[in-house]
Amino acid sequence: MIGPVITCEPIISPIILIGQAPGDREGVIGKPFGWTAGKTLFKWFDSQGVNEDKFRRSVYIASVCRCFPGKKPNGGDRVPDRDEITACRAWMDAEFELLKPKLIILVGKLAISQFLPVKKLTDVIGQEFEQEIAGQLCTLIPLPHPSGASTWHQSEPGSLLLKQALQRLGLNAEWQSIK
Repeated sequence: MIGPVITCEPIISPIILIGQAPGDREGVIGKPFGWTAGKTLFKWFDSQGVNEDKFRRSVYIASVCRCFPGKKPNGGDRVPDRDEITACRAWMDAEFELLKPKLIILVGKLAISQFLPVKKLTDVIGQEFEQEIAGQLCTLIPLPHPSGASTWHQSEPGSLLLKQALQRLGLNAEWQSIK
């Protein structure tokens, strides 16, 4: 893992977004989803009535791992390994205890797999799930990763499932409260 640790501004919110890990540019920028994937992600949220500025002021942004995991030898970002995920888990657990979220937006397969069994994104994207976390019943809405390296959300069935997931997000009461 390559520092610095990237977190959002301190926000008390009933909504948490969980991503995989910061990219290589987020350390320089100093904020999560601050580069290419973030541009796509915030376009998605804007389609549901919440622009980037409003989102960053209203939603707590976390990640499975808090530091950039490094590059793969053949290019692209490396997925954090089990030890790295375990080392960072206490931070997320503490955030759940403090915030008691009612809505958790899971971005990408690694984040989704921390909460739901997932073999294929088609098994979970476009649906919502209920789960008790830190004594609070939460709605979980999985989204695909908005990375430019992934085209899953740009072709079928991914684009249709993404649209369904965003519609579910837009109708959620917690989401409505930040519009």
